[in-house]
Amino acid sequence: ANLVAIAMVREMGAIMTGVIMSGRTGAAFAAELGSMKVSEEISALRTFAIPPYDFLVTPRMMAMVLMMPLLVLYSNLLGILGGGVVAIGMGLTPLQYGTQAIQSLDLGELANSMMKSVVFGAIVGFTGCLRGMQSGNSAEAVGRATTSAVVTAITWIIVADAIFAVLFNIFGL
Repeated sequence: ANLVAIAMVREMGAIMTGVIMSGRTGAAFAAELGSMKVSEEISALRTFAIPPYDFLVTPRMMAMVLMMPLLVLYSNLLGILGGGVVAIGMGLTPLQYGTQAIQSLDLGELANSMMKSVVFGAIVGFTGCLRGMQSGNSAEAVGRATTSAVVTAITWIIVADAIFAVLFNIFGL
């Protein structure tokens, strides 16, 4: 119970959610913005003096940054509950598992997980929007931009997690 709860909250919940969201939402952002560029909708916004970054990118970024902590909380909860199902199948009682899982965690662990989730959300939103806005003016370019958004986001999530690990180690968190 301790291992499952700590592993989910410290690392697995945020990383798994970040990777899934980069593959799903980051790719959708890149594809949607790339398609808008191909159909010259972004040029039309500029013609009407509407800044495309303010109108298209900012809401997507805010949505990712605000929703990722909730998704990571959900991921952590389901991961711990999934570990409980396995533990109960191995002979632990639900009360034993729940008590051990709750005792092994503290608010600091949860705060660190939420901090990671905000950063990972910003990475997914930023890379998806950046690659979509940088897309070329063809269907092939939109596909390449979408793939690039996913790969870039996953790479930066891993780099950010490594930086968090070093910082948490230095500061004893």
